[in-house]
Amino acid sequence: MPNTSQEYDAVISICRNLFEKKMSDYGSAWRILRLPSLTDQIFIKAQRIRGLQQNAVQRVDEGEVSEFIGIVNYCVMALIQIEKGVVEQPDLDTEEAVKLYTEKVALTKQLMMDKNHDYGEAWRDMRVSSLTDLILQKLLRVKQIENNQGKTLVSEGIDANYQDMINYAVFAMIHLGVAKN
Repeated sequence: MPNTSQEYDAVISICRNLFEKKMSDYGSAWRILRLPSLTDQIFIKAQRIRGLQQNAVQRVDEGEVSEFIGIVNYCVMALIQIEKGVVEQPDLDTEEAVKLYTEKVALTKQLMMDKNHDYGEAWRDMRVSSLTDLILQKLLRVKQIENNQGKTLVSEGIDANYQDMINYAVFAMIHLGVAKN
């Protein structure tokens, strides 16, 4: 029987490790990005994954996994931006950024565990391509909410959509065997 919590943690460990390394290389330059810019970065990654899934020829030697990692990390950055706001200059050191990353992932994992309980791990029977499509759908929803200045009438907010995208990307990576490496 698969252990979703352990697999989730294994995937997040890989994502967090890359986030930390990029913080060492670039610092927190991402802190200047507004939410629509982060949304567009996630959109680019999701579109590339969909292209990889549909096209017979791949011209860049990076597969789906690196793009799903990017989706997770950009979504976490977006959740941090929602909490802290956008700044004009990078303002986080690696330690503080990783602490915030860990906090956002912990909340997102708890949401996953709650939904996973209620849905009976239905994601395990889904295809990676369906998870990709769900991420793209969430992105279109987020863009519409952003176009509405963050206001919704009956729908969940932008943060919940970013959390769902993180969870779908983690599920896809589990399907792709990342948690076993």
